[in-house]
Amino acid sequence: MYPSFLVDPFAIVRGEDIVTAALRWARPLLGQGPVLLHATQPARNVTAAKSRLPGDIASRIENTLASIARGLVDMGVGRLIVAGGETSGAVVGALGVTGLVIGPEISPGVPWTWTLGTPRPLALALKSGNFGSRDFFLDAWERLP
Repeated sequence: MYPSFLVDPFAIVRGEDIVTAALRWARPLLGQGPVLLHATQPARNVTAAKSRLPGDIASRIENTLASIARGLVDMGVGRLIVAGGETSGAVVGALGVTGLVIGPEISPGVPWTWTLGTPRPLALALKSGNFGSRDFFLDAWERLP
């Protein structure tokens, strides 16, 4: 439905500059509507990757996604939906958020929020893996005031 970019964990391990590639991909699309940047894989791929990737690849993926989020905000993006508890924490840290103002509920347990401590207020939806409906991402865009 929306354009998407896969953050490939194997590319991260190979040392590829995924952040620059993702931002180059996103730049021309941002004026056209939402874009999706993700590291989501089918379960069989995750199992295979865990056996072949060194060390704590999860934190490297989270930090890569956080750097991409920071780059998107630097390009003028003002709304982000972040899925994954650890990824949400990495993004909040990368953006320099010092607090959040709670806004309207998107789904039980997941509200839109507005940042404090950032150069300009940003709208963030921070969703852990345990919350949100199947159509959470679509619902979130519709519910932002």
